[in-house]
Amino acid sequence: MAGKSLAEIEAIYHQPLFTLIDQARQSYLAHWDGNEVQLCTLLSIKTGGCSEDCGYCAQSSHYKTGLEKEELLGLEQVMNIARQAKESGSTRFCMGAAWKGVREGTPKFEQVKEIIREVSTLGMEVCVTLGQLTDQAAQELKEAGVTAYNHNLDTSPEFYPSIVSTHTYADRLSTIGSVQKSGMDLCCGGILGMGETVTDRLRMLEVLSAFDPAPESVPINSLMSMPGTPLEEQQPVDIFDLLRMIATTRILLPKTKVRLSAGRAHLSREAQALCFYAGANSIFYGGKLLTAKNPKENEDLELLKLLGLNVQEPRQTCMARAEIH
Repeated sequence: MAGKSLAEIEAIYHQPLFTLIDQARQSYLAHWDGNEVQLCTLLSIKTGGCSEDCGYCAQSSHYKTGLEKEELLGLEQVMNIARQAKESGSTRFCMGAAWKGVREGTPKFEQVKEIIREVSTLGMEVCVTLGQLTDQAAQELKEAGVTAYNHNLDTSPEFYPSIVSTHTYADRLSTIGSVQKSGMDLCCGGILGMGETVTDRLRMLEVLSAFDPAPESVPINSLMSMPGTPLEEQQPVDIFDLLRMIATTRILLPKTKVRLSAGRAHLSREAQALCFYAGANSIFYGGKLLTAKNPKENEDLELLKLLGLNVQEPRQTCMARAEIH
């Protein structure tokens, strides 16, 4: 179903809500076990001091958010957190670094690759988000053990310059191209609530649904407005807008994991249950997402149990890699 036009996507999105949810549910059940949810842990391995000016981000050096710049975490620090994540039920370990991109051959990039190699021995999927990549850097990350690379589109091509000026939408697409050439899975989604229109959101889905191969996972984030950033006054996303986006994404990308991501801390249990019903089958798990709050692990496990949902197992290739080590 890839490659739908904006008009076709608008027709899907603007259906009566229950009709839309029913269609999304059927698409979901046709391709997934309806009782499984993937648990992902997200760790900031290098926080603050980023040279980019993304208007939503507390880690940008352009804004006074009170966030202190930190150096890259050491291997043992990361491994301890990764082990804890696995013990608590996570099957994907995601690591993010606040910088513009990676440069091959630098000590920091070599240090990150060493961390990736070690984390990959634990049997979890390994996802990283490190900014812009070249083809060579992407290949090196793949060889180090990265299973998925996150590089979000954030919004539509038209609205993107209103959010970021230090790089372009074309830069995003270039990195996505390098990720897909390398054979790593692509994790790519967006952020709702930055002042964009519904059309901007659907334009983003138009771009996403045209990727070949399709993204392995699509995070749907609701803006967590951070004090000191240009978007600090933005109001929370309406739950029905979020629900429509999840359902439309599920219909457009039936075989893709749809991740209920940032902003989940603002959702009631009932709202989260609706999102799972409409096709979300992955969450970020753990009390913190880079610099934003997230529901506590015990709360998530209690909700999943209440809803009769099970934790999705890691991929066999990841388990095999762990056994080799």
